[in-house]
Formats: sequence, C-alpha cells, structure tokens
Amino acid sequence: MNVLTSLSASFGEAFAAQNLDPAFGEVVVSGRPDLGQFQCNGALPAAKQAGRNPRDIAQAVVDYLQDRPEFGELSLAGPGFINIILDDHSLVEYASSMRSDRLGIDPVATPRRVLVDYGGPNVAKDMHVGHLRATIIGDSLTRIGKFVGHDVLGDAHFGDWGTQMGQVIVGIKERMPDLPYFNATITDSYPNDSPVTMTDLQEIYPDISERAKRDPDVAEAARLATLELQQGRPGYRALWEHLVTVSQASQRADFHDLGVDFDLWHGESTVHDLIEPLIDQLRTNGLALESDGALVVDVAEPGDKMEIPPLLLMKGDGAYLYTTTDVATLQMRIDELGREEVLYVVDARQALHFEQVFRVGRKAGLVPPEAILEHIKFGTMNGPDGKPFQTRKGGVVKLRDLINMVAQAGLERLAESKVVEYSEEEQTEIARLVGLAALKFGELSNHRQSDYLFDLERFTSLIGKTGPYLQYAVVRTQSILREAKEAGWQPDDLIEPSVEAERRLMLELLRTPDVIDRAWSTRAPNHIAEFAYELAQQFNRFYEECHILREADLARKTSWLSLVELTGRTLTLLLDLLGIEVPDRM
Repeated sequence: MNVLTSLSASFGEAFAAQNLDPAFGEVVVSGRPDLGQFQCNGALPAAKQAGRNPRDIAQAVVDYLQDRPEFGELSLAGPGFINIILDDHSLVEYASSMRSDRLGIDPVATPRRVLVDYGGPNVAKDMHVGHLRATIIGDSLTRIGKFVGHDVLGDAHFGDWGTQMGQVIVGIKERMPDLPYFNATITDSYPNDSPVTMTDLQEIYPDISERAKRDPDVAEAARLATLELQQGRPGYRALWEHLVTVSQASQRADFHDLGVDFDLWHGESTVHDLIEPLIDQLRTNGLALESDGALVVDVAEPGDKMEIPPLLLMKGDGAYLYTTTDVATLQMRIDELGREEVLYVVDARQALHFEQVFRVGRKAGLVPPEAILEHIKFGTMNGPDGKPFQTRKGGVVKLRDLINMVAQAGLERLAESKVVEYSEEEQTEIARLVGLAALKFGELSNHRQSDYLFDLERFTSLIGKTGPYLQYAVVRTQSILREAKEAGWQPDDLIEPSVEAERRLMLELLRTPDVIDRAWSTRAPNHIAEFAYELAQQFNRFYEECHILREADLARKTSWLSLVELTGRTLTLLLDLLGIEVPDRM
C-alpha cells in the first residue's frame, strides 16, 4: 500500500468535492517535518485556475477530511499549504502492509517493453575506467525497471564491426602473415582455435591504432581490411569470429566480477544483414542523399537552436560506420525485439550522435511516434586533481585493475576493524563485496549527469555516506535478528510507536515505493542511493534509542524486531537495485 498514492487519492476526492481537478490533491513528503509528516500544496495552483482564495480552498479540503480516522492532525500554513500528520494506528497499518512480498509494492499496471543499452565493450580492447559509469548506471536502471514491473532487456552492445577490426586484422597479418585467414585462395576449413589471445590483442591493437594515425599506408590497409570484412571475405570473417570469442570471454569475466550480467550480447555485426535493405529504403523514400560521394541523411529541423549536421550513413567507398549500425540496431530493437522504450546509457559527449540517430529513426518511420528513445547521459569520473581518473603515469586505468584496487581497499578496511576470527577465504570475499559497494555507491550516489571525484579512501569508509556503511547497517539488522532468535524471540505484529525515533523510522520506510518510482521515471539511481543512506541513518537512531533486546515489554520487543526485519529487507532491496550485494557479516 503506497501511502502517498493513498493520501493523494483522499485529497483528490476532497478537491473534486469542490469541483476542482483531483490532480491538485497530490500529497508529498513534508519539507518541514516540524509542521507535518506530509503536505499537500494543491490549493495554490487550484486557486489560480479557479480564481478563488487559496486558503479558502485549503480550509474546505481540511474540513472535508478532518473527521477521517487516518489523520491525526490536519493544519494550514501560509497562503494555503496543508500539513498532514497520520494517526499512529494508520501509520502502523501502512508500515505493516510492507511486511508482505515485495514490501507491499505492486508492479506497474501497464508494463512496458524496454531495452537498456549499456556497457559498450569493444573487440580487442581492454575494458577501462571509461566503461565503468555506463556499466554501473545501466545495470542499476535495468534492475530498477525490472523491479518496477517492466519487461526490461539489458544489452551490452558489443563493438565488433568498426574500423578497429580492420586495424587488428592488419596488425595480426604483419606478425603472422602465413596464417590461412590471409590467403585469398582458402575459403573454408580454418583452424578451430584462435591464433591470438586477449594478451596478444592488448599489445596488437594499441600499436596498430597509433601507427594508423601516423602512417597513411597503415590507415589505408586498415580501411580496406574493414571494408572486405564487412563485405564478407571468408578468411577475415573466420578470424573476426575468433577475435569476438576471445574478447567476449575476457570482458564477460570483468563484468561478472563487477556483479553485472546482460540479457543480450548483440554487437554491431548483429544487424549487418539489415543495413543494405535499410539503405535501399532510405534511398527510396528520399531521405538518403549523395554528398561528395558519401550517403547522408539530413536531420536538421527548422526550430533547431544549434547546427545539427547530416548523419553519415555510408562512406564513398561503400563502408559502413557506427552511425549506420546504430540506425539499423534501433530498427531491429523496435521491429524484432518489440521494444517500446530504448535507453542508451552513454557518455554525454555522444549527445549529438544520438540526436541524429533518433531523428533518422523518426523521419524514416522506423520508430513509431509513441515509442520512447532516450540518451541517458553521464559525466566523467575524475581523480583527486579534478581531471579524468588516470594511472599515476597518466594512462587509462584498466577496469580489471580498478576492480582489484577496490577489493584491496576493502581488505585494508577489514584489517583496520580487526576482523581476525574470519577465515582468509571469507575475508577475501567480504573485502570484494565491500570494495564493490564502495565503488558502486560512490558512483550512484551522484546524479548521473554530474562529474564526481573518485576518492577510494572515503568511499570505503564504514562511517558516513558510503556503500560499506549501508552494508554494515543491513548486517547489524541480521545480527540483531539472529541474537533474538537464539533467545527465543521472533518478529511479530507492529504496534503503535512509543517514541519519536520509532515513528520516524516507520515514516521513512513508507517513502520506499515513491523513491523507487522516482528513480525509474527520472532514470536517476541517485534517488535510491540517497534514500538508502537516510533510511540507514534513521535506523541507527532508532537502534541507539530503543534497546531492542533489553526491552521488558514482549509485545513492544517483537514489534521492534519486526521494524528491524523490515528495515533490513528494505535496505537489502535498495542496495540490490544499485547492484550492491551484502555479506552475511562484516
């Protein structure tokens, strides 16, 4: 039972009784807890629309609802703000409803078919810190969308079809020219095993990529290899399959260690067979036009406040670009996967690219008007110097190294807390979970469009606004419940609160459905991260003030145990929506 939905329905009824729009009855959590637990501010906009005095409207609403038992107090403030305090009995009823499955949160009435595009690894390239934000934000949004009740698919969108593929082919050919993949007379029966490992690729790709920037002959060879790959040269296709397999195996391992999995590993190559028919369609309807030998689609619109250049669909030599595959991928996601919403969790610097792709999709009729396309932008993760996070030598930090770094920091935190009775194996696992919690909460506690400073020491602290602090709060709830069970006490019915800390914890718990809905509707997991921290703070105040296991009144003791249990379940859910796992103990 969502308390805000329920209260808004009651206040909407009161506004409707005055021949005003029920939407004015929206109730929100009070910004002034000293005046009320909740508030309704609809009298002011209602008065403006109806040409009436806002305080008169607010008073009429209060008079309509005054005698309902769920309200302990209704009062007016200012020109027409309504402050609301729930009756304690009603507060307990609302909180008790959360003890059911899913914390009493119903799935959405009309589920949508959603795809979240995040991660974005590339063949032959090391995963690096630049992939981190897309991965963590995208994974959280996927989790939130699924919990809310939507049919959500997470797609890694593997970069396996661009210029880097031609470059790697050239780099391998230079080192191993006698491989059968480079003999044009051989068209089948290629080796089953890859001629290169991921370690080889990590050396080959940076070298050939850098040389292609300096040497026109290398760049031309890579361009030709890319074109021949896309046009189906058998040896290059066979070698490409090895490169994809080797790269995916390495990257899946990195993602798994981050606690991230995908429903789909579609690559740019997945839509290769759709591209030619797509281009024909765009030519036929007059959208694809020749420009200096290349094929472009003009996407500028009369009301544009900045220049939106044409989307480059095909190079003059017939080669495709990632703009081409992105349009075809969008078409496939709508037509074949039946998606109604497609969310692209990609660096804010790609905003122009996605604006172009979305416009082509709309203009060409590939995307129906009611479909939602969103670029979920994010900023940069910076080091202590305020610049993009780098190694001490100024290089890009590999994702694997970052994972190892946070795990080591987690181990150091455990050592500081003198957890000596745990086995080495358990300490290692706890340290891994603590490190990942630090990393993910440090990321998700900021709004995704903000740049933020990566501060490993602060992120791994067991106190303050950190992931480990929240993990510890959950572990504390489990420890209390275990100790109670050993003493023969079990959580039982909630009873009316006797102290303010108890009441405030109940009220905080009631915010859960609204916060999750807001995080999904705004595509911003930081709402959940912030709320989880506030809930943990309220729980710790309750824990300090209410000596649960020493309480003499059995009914109150077991009620408090229910609050402990409910808080633990709620925090565990919130952390799971952020992709954070909680260890059994810390």
